[in-house]
Amino acid sequence: MAGLNSSDSFFAFNKEKLIPLALFYPSEFSILDLMVLGDQLDTYIIDLRGDDEFSNIKGIASLAEKIVKTKKNLIFLLVYILIKLSFLLPVVIATVERVFSTMHIVKSRLRNRIGDRWMNDSLVVCIEKDIFDKIDNEAIMKRFQNMKT
Repeated sequence: MAGLNSSDSFFAFNKEKLIPLALFYPSEFSILDLMVLGDQLDTYIIDLRGDDEFSNIKGIASLAEKIVKTKKNLIFLLVYILIKLSFLLPVVIATVERVFSTMHIVKSRLRNRIGDRWMNDSLVVCIEKDIFDKIDNEAIMKRFQNMKT
């Protein structure tokens, strides 16, 4: 992700590290796209390093905004998709860490005596507590009372 950063005239740019990043998104990049991506990255870096509009950009968010304003997102479509997907990484990582943290709490408190199904149900309730706070307790109790054993 750092390879997409525009600071210091794209100092951290490394095509060999960016192409494997695209491999994490097989639904976004076909095999043909991956072959074209290498050439597009070469052209992209030459074009942006030579363009004065991109010389003072700080951060990947400003880079994405400038690419859209200059319509280079249409020229370097695959690179732009890679930039957009890189915005998701911190969110995905935080979500996964949150799930594992919650799983650790649930499993340790119950001393590993619960089955997978119960643990999954407990994790959903724990992780999505904002949603479950809106559900009336009476509705939950009625649901359990009406369940067949």
